[in-house]
Amino acid sequence: MTHTHSPAPAQRDAATTGTRPGRFAPGRVRLLTGLAFAAAAGVIALLVSLNTAHPVFQGWDNHWLAWMGGPHTGFPHAVAMTLNWFGAPSGIVVPIALAVLLAGLRRWWSLLFFATAYLGGSMVVVQVLKHAVDRARPAHPLVQVDHGSFPSGHAFAAALLVVLVGALFVPLARRGWWWLFSVLFVVTMMWSRTWLHAHWLSDTVAGALAGAATALLLWCAFAPLLAREAERRRLR
Repeated sequence: MTHTHSPAPAQRDAATTGTRPGRFAPGRVRLLTGLAFAAAAGVIALLVSLNTAHPVFQGWDNHWLAWMGGPHTGFPHAVAMTLNWFGAPSGIVVPIALAVLLAGLRRWWSLLFFATAYLGGSMVVVQVLKHAVDRARPAHPLVQVDHGSFPSGHAFAAALLVVLVGALFVPLARRGWWWLFSVLFVVTMMWSRTWLHAHWLSDTVAGALAGAATALLLWCAFAPLLAREAERRRLR
């Protein structure tokens, strides 16, 4: 009689979640990275809230904003305006399309993870920080803006979304390239917000850190459910 080898539970978990036992397991790395990003964003928020008119790094923010003085024309301006659309209410078509795709694939736990991170992050984390810190924006922004400069909602959404896409849509073998693209995309978004004088540089740094932290920590929380979902898909 021929016996087929059935992988151990730990091996199955590794295959479905991209994790493996050990000190530097991806799940542990995600947790520690998320906590570190959240702590860094919290420190920046604390420093700004202590003196919103002139935080300790306001000099750096002023110098960076001076470098972003323009002229605001040509290709850089077109890129900045495109990214402004991406993070504006009209850009909701992107996450909606991803949510519809997850629903079409019947990946219900993935859809819950995606919706919790995107809606909870944008509506809770960003708005709580904006009202708690209440920092004034740079003078004369080139686009329409809402209340509060800190943190950058565009940078937050960009970092959050690339982590969610990496977690739910990008195969493990290709995630290295995806993370490289993600860093470039988020940095470009951060540049665009300062280029348009919509945010101080520190607003965008904190926004990107908070967005990535939100996605990473919720990824860790949903990992058992995502692993169960992936195992069911594999068996089907």
